Amino acid sequence: MTFIDYYEVLQISPNADQEMIGRVYRMLAQRYHPDNQETGDEETFKLVLDAHRTLSDPERRAAYDVEHSQARKLWWRIFDQPKTTRGIEAERRKRRGILSLLYVKRMYGGEQPSLTIKELEELLGCPREHLEFSLWFLRENQHIQRGDNGRYLITAKGVEAAEAAGDVAVQPVKLLPGPEDSIIPAGMGSSWTAHAPGTMPSA
Repeated sequence: MTFIDYYEVLQISPNADQEMIGRVYRMLAQRYHPDNQETGDEETFKLVLDAHRTLSDPERRAAYDVEHSQARKLWWRIFDQPKTTRGIEAERRKRRGILSLLYVKRMYGGEQPSLTIKELEELLGCPREHLEFSLWFLRENQHIQRGDNGRYLITAKGVEAAEAAGDVAVQPVKLLPGPEDSIIPAGMGSSWTAHAPGTMPSA
């Protein structure tokens, strides 16, 4: 079985309220309805319907959110073993992972477009001690900034760097192959692809 991110399907934050879910659903349903000769897409329309059925029902949404939280951690877990979190190539992967997380958080995070070090640690599956150098590098190059509340967020320069990497988009980036390759962070009918690691663009 594959897991589909219904929040990504509707292009909304996991914190979206029912009013926003309904409004976005109506707009997307109209856009992708098979009867729409210009933008109709039956596969995407079915995804939008499924997403709305799940997220508009409080009980179904609560159950789904548990699965979503677990799957989200797997999508971003780029290091399976602690020993792989060291070395030059590992540092590049960590920097790309951090930027990818903050990029998506900035896009869909609403009023809270930032992440704490604990959240980065859990989502990347990497001890915070192994993230300190990467965070320092990104701050020095003005790709990220740390707020007074201790939360990290991406800057405009960081967005440009993330997009220049070539495989950072609204979908999470899988930097290392692993047993979670069967999980699909699907959005608008997109399929899961394991991206090969690359280097961070120089400042």
